[in-house]
Amino acid sequence: MQLQVDLRSRTKGQTDLDITEVARRSGLPASTLRFYEEKNLIVSIGRRGLHRVFDPSVLERLGLIAIGRTAGFSLDEIARTFAPNGRIRIDRQMLTKKAEELDRTIRKLSDMRDGLRHAAACRAPSHMECPTFRRILGAAMSGAIGPRRGKGRRTV
Repeated sequence: MQLQVDLRSRTKGQTDLDITEVARRSGLPASTLRFYEEKNLIVSIGRRGLHRVFDPSVLERLGLIAIGRTAGFSLDEIARTFAPNGRIRIDRQMLTKKAEELDRTIRKLSDMRDGLRHAAACRAPSHMECPTFRRILGAAMSGAIGPRRGKGRRTV
C-alpha cells in the first residue's frame, strides 16, 4: 500500500516564489535547486525575467527531500516517491528496508565506539597485549569488520 499526498494545493493569497526566495526559505543554494529540477525532484512553473518561478508547495517537497537525504536515501530513491501528478507515493517496504539498514549501521558504529573507548582506557602495557584489542584486530584481519572487500565479507 502506498501513501499519496497532494502537494500541489494552493492556499488563497499564496504567490509564486522565484528561485532566490526558495533558496532563502529552504537554505539551499540556487545551484542545488537547479540540480534538483534537472533530476525532476522539483519543477519550476515558469520564469520571471531570468529567474525560475516555483509554486509555494515546492518548499514542502524540498522538506521531503531533506528528510529522505538525512535518512540516507539516494536522490534516485527519493525521486521514485514523486508521482508525475505531483502526489507523493511512499513505499513502505523501502522505508522498512532503510530502517533495517540504519539498525545495522547503528550496531556497527556502537561497536566501533565501544572499541575506541576500550582502546583509549585499556591498561595493558601495549594494545598488542590487550586480549580485547587482539580480538578486534583478528576480526579486522578476517574481513568481519572494516570496508567490504567482496562477497561474504561484511562490516560490523
